Amino acid sequence: MRVVALVPGGIGDQILFFPTLDDLKQNFPNAEIDVIVEPRAKSAYRVSKSVSDVLIFDYKDRNSPADWANLLGVIRDRDYEAVLSLGRSWGVGLLLWLTGIPTRVGYASSTSKIFLTNPVPLKPDQYAAHMYHDLLQGFGISTPCPDLAISIPKGDLDWADAERQRLGISDGYVVIHGGSSQLAQDKGIDKIYPVEHWQRIVQDFQQRQPDLPIVVVQGPEDQAWVAALTSTNPMLKVTKPGDIGKLAAMIAGANLMLCTDSAPMHLAVALQVYTLALFGPTDPEKLLPQNDKFVGIKSPTGIMADIPPEQILAKVWGG
Repeated sequence: MRVVALVPGGIGDQILFFPTLDDLKQNFPNAEIDVIVEPRAKSAYRVSKSVSDVLIFDYKDRNSPADWANLLGVIRDRDYEAVLSLGRSWGVGLLLWLTGIPTRVGYASSTSKIFLTNPVPLKPDQYAAHMYHDLLQGFGISTPCPDLAISIPKGDLDWADAERQRLGISDGYVVIHGGSSQLAQDKGIDKIYPVEHWQRIVQDFQQRQPDLPIVVVQGPEDQAWVAALTSTNPMLKVTKPGDIGKLAAMIAGANLMLCTDSAPMHLAVALQVYTLALFGPTDPEKLLPQNDKFVGIKSPTGIMADIPPEQILAKVWGG
């Protein structure tokens, strides 16, 4: 069986969709599963264990009818037997119908369900991974959603070993990821916790656990944030993983992950690393599983800066 999944969104959305792909592969072990994702999300599949091929389509671009026709042609040329989609617009439903794929699975809505062969009720008030996994009901799969899981390439694990050696780390450490994608910043989505608050947290760690290394992750768009944080904390260690596999490998060796609502948060969850994540306008109950290892702290106002550092430190030290 050949299956294609249309999965708009960023890297975090893809990781949250991994359990759906993994369970589909578990139930149909001979299936070839492809995904169609936005360019910004392609790199997520470096750590996926269930996908055969990754195709690119920018769902959020101002696509012309010719762009949609090209996508339709690509899908039809591959002779898929089943398709599942996170999109709920009538346009996506129409696209699925025009593909001629026999089994078309998606969320039921007043505009899209007429194009689907197997519509599934949308239940948004739950952990997002579970909401995505509901789509498998369209394939007759009703098992519980498995935990997030990823597969790190051996080369990335080797890179992380060498990176820890470069940083002088021989044992456990804390990872801090406090950056935010440029897309979120451009949209005015508040996901940046103020540097001065992070500095207060780092200073407390250094006072209580002076021998515990703190590793700050610097992504491609985090230079200014990392420079500001390290300017008053020169003992911080900075790592710059070149891709999501190397980032995951660094997180995997950590005792604790401190982060904001972001793709690295989902990596930490998939790796079962103790995680304390900060949330501004987003809802931790929909983005973190119910597990004592993963703690979300939500701003009382929806503004990240209004989370007191003392509240975070109380969670860290068990207060």
